[in-house]
Amino acid sequence: MSPDYTPEEMMTVAAARTLRDGAVCFVGIGLPSAVANLARLTHAPDLVLIYESGTIGSRPAVLPLSIGDGELATTATAVVPLPEIFAYWLQAGRIDVGFLGAAQIDRFGNLNSTVIGPYDRPATRLPGAGGAQEISALAKETYVVLKQSPRTFVPALDFRTSAGFLEGGDARARLGLPGAGPTWVITDLGILRPHPETRELELRERYQGVTVDQVRSATGWPLRVADRVDTLPPPTATELIVLRDLHARTREAHRHPALPRVRPASLSLAP
Repeated sequence: MSPDYTPEEMMTVAAARTLRDGAVCFVGIGLPSAVANLARLTHAPDLVLIYESGTIGSRPAVLPLSIGDGELATTATAVVPLPEIFAYWLQAGRIDVGFLGAAQIDRFGNLNSTVIGPYDRPATRLPGAGGAQEISALAKETYVVLKQSPRTFVPALDFRTSAGFLEGGDARARLGLPGAGPTWVITDLGILRPHPETRELELRERYQGVTVDQVRSATGWPLRVADRVDTLPPPTATELIVLRDLHARTREAHRHPALPRVRPASLSLAP
């Protein structure tokens, strides 16, 4: 029997659960934004969301189409110039979590969001780095969210956009990067975390109905598996209601942009 939720919903919920209340989170558009706002609307109402456009403390009722979406500015505590976001917040060490997506990731959490294929003659030219390299270098922790397949989890990146643990071991520390790097990699199959010594990503948790062999077959290198792999609980009814309502409001708002956007009250998942 198939579950009453999708793999993407499970991935979004699993990622949202990793965010603690009160953390300062540098958020990207798309899945990272859905993750952060789900956390804010459920167990982390005081999560501080910062978007690259300069909005601080945004509390959007619907998911933004881009960092320039007016929803972010109108719901923000403050709007500051872009250089201040990077200089005062990111470079100064005030970002607890940086959320990143990517087209490719390797075994040490390095990311590619630049090109697929040779740089001078790419098969696909991607959106590029944006602020991803600064986030991966300077945020206290980096969380990566992406769907898992041999096309995304590759033995060698076509281009290294953002530094994870470089060649592994203490390579990141020797380079002097202050952030802890990609401490969580959340996929549609489970959660990978770096080995404490080699820094190679290893499977730590899987979702209900997903086998270790499935995760291995979706990885382009021989995947390291922790001695103990826990099974994560499925989404709760509250998590699914809040997430689906968020997406429904977003679809409706973008279909009819002139309509007022209803702002829901935060929900608590405390027992």
